[in-house]
Amino acid sequence: MRPILMKGHERPLTFLRYNRDGDLLFSCAKDHTPNVWFADNGDRLGTYRGHNGAVWSCDVSRDSTRLITGSADQTAKLWDVQTGRELFTFRFDAPARSVEFAIGDGLAVITTDNFMENVPTAQVKRIAEDPDDQSEDSLLVITGIKGRINRAVWGPLNRTIITAGEDATIRIWDTETGQCLKESDKEQGHQKTITSLSKSADWSHFLTGSLDKSAKLWDTRTLTLIKTYVTERPVNAVDISPLLDHVVIGGGQDAMNVTMTDRRAGKFEAKFFHKILQEEIGGVKGHFGPINALAFNPDGRSFSSGGEDGYVRLHHFDSDYFNIKI
Repeated sequence: MRPILMKGHERPLTFLRYNRDGDLLFSCAKDHTPNVWFADNGDRLGTYRGHNGAVWSCDVSRDSTRLITGSADQTAKLWDVQTGRELFTFRFDAPARSVEFAIGDGLAVITTDNFMENVPTAQVKRIAEDPDDQSEDSLLVITGIKGRINRAVWGPLNRTIITAGEDATIRIWDTETGQCLKESDKEQGHQKTITSLSKSADWSHFLTGSLDKSAKLWDTRTLTLIKTYVTERPVNAVDISPLLDHVVIGGGQDAMNVTMTDRRAGKFEAKFFHKILQEEIGGVKGHFGPINALAFNPDGRSFSSGGEDGYVRLHHFDSDYFNIKI
């Protein structure tokens, strides 16, 4: 499984997202400019220029025509995927962190950080078909969370929004009323900041990664804990295979502690666990710094990782991977 090394960013990676067809890969980094790549051979297609700060996350519409990005420059932007043109800018009073389109692409949820006097929020925006009709008005603003919200994603049928972040608590919110429906159990849940959240292909369960050196699998409707995967390093990124019963977990110690170690000592590998048996299957080394982003291709036959070293590594699985027996 020889990786394809993709060098298009000058700063550490923050987020990776495949489009629904699995032929395009979008990457975000701290260098202000999201990139789009061919997911097959790793060739760079283009860039989206316009942000003035680190870009924390992105999402692409179901038909791969629109891209939304959230940035530390206190904006979220809508882009035309094909031309790279900026279509609209949502302005906030604080950095925009997590962005995601709802089913149908008519809505998006955007989170803003606790910055200066501002409390962290998750805001729902209507996404107009015609950019000229687009407005900045929020349909819903969710507040009442202490600490930064690192991820906010839509639940099944857009009825709920799931948030997770610095306070180590997962919450499910009603998208009609903005009320908190459920909170994760303090005893069973994470003990430190939740860094990442990834949904299964059928949305029945989701995976969270945390600085407490574990990843946890949850039921989307009931918020019951299903499985826990324990590693020996803080977890920065997680994803669930759409094809096999596998999860991938990546991380490493803080960037500021990295300089004294080589890539083996720093634990900078993507680790694969069996989703049901919770056993480690194997690891993929290569990054010279913590892994900050992971994504499986929707066909389950490849995955990509983005690191503190500024590289995106694209791995196509060989036939041995599909014959792993536990």
